[in-house]
Amino acid sequence: MNDAVRRSCILLEEVLSHSPAFQRIDKTFFVVRQGSAYVYIMVVDWGNDRALVRFVAQLARGVDLSPDLAMKLLRLNARMRFGAFGFVRDGACVTFGHTLLGGEGLGEAEVLATLRDVALIADEYDDQIIEEAGGQTMQQLLEESALKALQSELEHKGWREA
Repeated sequence: MNDAVRRSCILLEEVLSHSPAFQRIDKTFFVVRQGSAYVYIMVVDWGNDRALVRFVAQLARGVDLSPDLAMKLLRLNARMRFGAFGFVRDGACVTFGHTLLGGEGLGEAEVLATLRDVALIADEYDDQIIEEAGGQTMQQLLEESALKALQSELEHKGWREA
């Protein structure tokens, strides 16, 4: 891990750790829940002395990406002041992300503005995408996963649905 990555991670923790929505997953990977959106923040080496700070929100998984939806997302990309929509084939996931240059030039205001905007865009467009192309929001997926885990635990302990 180079110095720019270290500085970026320290700043992220200083700026975000007071929020109950913030969670550090490992040294360079963080998650912040904002509304129904989960914003993943990854700090990565970029050469020997630079870092990139990537903010990515998964808007919906299990999406049927039609040519029409792809064109709508591209048109939206052209109008965004920063960031871009993307599609990850594995999981059929629509994302929105933006990348900042990390290191000593990274500032608190820039981190907070990026986090806020990525979360707002994700929260605004996730339901629209699902309505048009199916799938589930990250919040729905996590709630479903938590419910399945609870049901499994109850069954394991001998509790059954009536």
